[in-house]
Amino acid sequence: MRRIRRRAAYYILFISVLIVVSAMLYDVGMRTFEPGPYPPEGTSISLLHSMQVVVETFTATGYGSDSPWQSPQMNVLVMLLDITGVGLFFLALPAVLLPLFQEALSPSLPTAVDEGLSDHVVVCADTTRSEAAIDELQANGVGYVLVVPDRERATDLRNDGYDVIHGDPEDIETLADANLPDARALVADVSDRVDASIVLTAKELVDDVEIISVVEDPDVAAYHRLAGADHVLTPRQLLGRSLAEKITTAVRTDLGEDVQLGEEIEIAEVPVRQGSDLVGRSIADSNLRERYGVNVIGTWVRGEFETPPPAEKPLERGTILLVVGGRTGLERLKEAAFSTVRRFRKGKTVLVGYGEVGQTVAERLSEADIPHTIVDRRDHDAVDIVGDATDPETLKRAGLARARSVVFALPDDTTTEFATLVVRDLDSSVEVIARAEKTRAVAKTYRAGADYVLSLATVSGRSIATRLINDEEILSLGTNVEIVRTTAPELTGETLREARIRERTGCTVVGIERDDEVVTDIDPDMRFGPDDAVVIVGTDDGTNRFAELFG
Repeated sequence: MRRIRRRAAYYILFISVLIVVSAMLYDVGMRTFEPGPYPPEGTSISLLHSMQVVVETFTATGYGSDSPWQSPQMNVLVMLLDITGVGLFFLALPAVLLPLFQEALSPSLPTAVDEGLSDHVVVCADTTRSEAAIDELQANGVGYVLVVPDRERATDLRNDGYDVIHGDPEDIETLADANLPDARALVADVSDRVDASIVLTAKELVDDVEIISVVEDPDVAAYHRLAGADHVLTPRQLLGRSLAEKITTAVRTDLGEDVQLGEEIEIAEVPVRQGSDLVGRSIADSNLRERYGVNVIGTWVRGEFETPPPAEKPLERGTILLVVGGRTGLERLKEAAFSTVRRFRKGKTVLVGYGEVGQTVAERLSEADIPHTIVDRRDHDAVDIVGDATDPETLKRAGLARARSVVFALPDDTTTEFATLVVRDLDSSVEVIARAEKTRAVAKTYRAGADYVLSLATVSGRSIATRLINDEEILSLGTNVEIVRTTAPELTGETLREARIRERTGCTVVGIERDDEVVTDIDPDMRFGPDDAVVIVGTDDGTNRFAELFG
């Protein structure tokens, strides 16, 4: 609204100056070119009369007593004034008048939160990252408010169902109206410089609120900490670490980073590779429990997590199984899930793209002693192959035929999609892990043939939410899935079979903590005790439903 009013003020000032200048030209022209005395005998206010004629001409309401004009010069001048008046009207209509009318007719936007709102998150952002973080906050029952300075954007977000207040997040009064003193935290994710200003404003209002600042340039992170930010997140480095984790997890033999429920029982993600004897077979037909002593508690297929998993649906290449079982059984299952063809490959990774994300991936691969070849358009000391990733010859020179995995760390989604198609044409069995800049590109990249796609918005949004939720009972917070240890007093006296937890919540019980021991070999007829803690796996919505029903 301030922008529209400022635009209207500038327009009025411009019109006023134009009328005065045009009136002076008209007055000089009448004195110089028109026959007869000007001003007429008995008239002394000639400039005011000229101004009246100019206004009448601009507004197309008439031309007073001066028309018709005798001289060609004055006729040309008046025609120019006519055209100017029409042009000014059509300029003002879309730029000033319509926005003012829309503003007057549109519903008013709130400029402050409701009284009593507390323990919420003040989100000073309007990005896909903030949307992903808000989705996670809502799934975990954490309140929030979006502070948006642009009125039109604030209206759109409010119409989409977001909790919004209209105001400048760099203004201390706006943050006070957002009830920042009683908030759980503040998130600043506008731009690197604006975020620093928001942090300073927040610290001026209240000193002990937790502040998360999101920066694009890692080099300015120190300045945000100096401003008072408690956590500074760099989304592209987060994405790079997540991409590298998919490689390092897939090829390691130890399960040290998997979630441990006891000395022998662990939870792990097991990807199903091309050529595995699991491809084309359903979970029920695979007899995983009998063969490996593990239970499948969920599946990732093309970025979508499903729990409980469909027992009769054939497993596809790229499906990721979330399983619970013993260390030995998990190791044997991983061997079976990997391609039998790929066991003869050396395990080299082709990394395409050496920007900020690619550099982070390369660092992690080097730390894990995983051989890799770096491909980039630009020449760099660390780049092994300089060329276009969409050119088959470039990928061949990078050693695609001997590679186990290809990681696309490119900033352009269209290039990533096309390069994925090229890889799939050259080698149908190589593992493809890709970065997606925009969330809407994830599905297309999967369709192009990628085995795993990570969205920048999702990874950073989840990371923001993880910092904010700060729930000590969450053992592992992955994308859309949680492993939670919680009490369930409403289950006391019931058996697992009677409670129908999976049918009612979609969550899977993977352990019961009783007398400081975690029981993972759970009999369906085992009854829950009053002091038992339950370890469950499920989506955010599922774990929330579990808490509502049994907490």
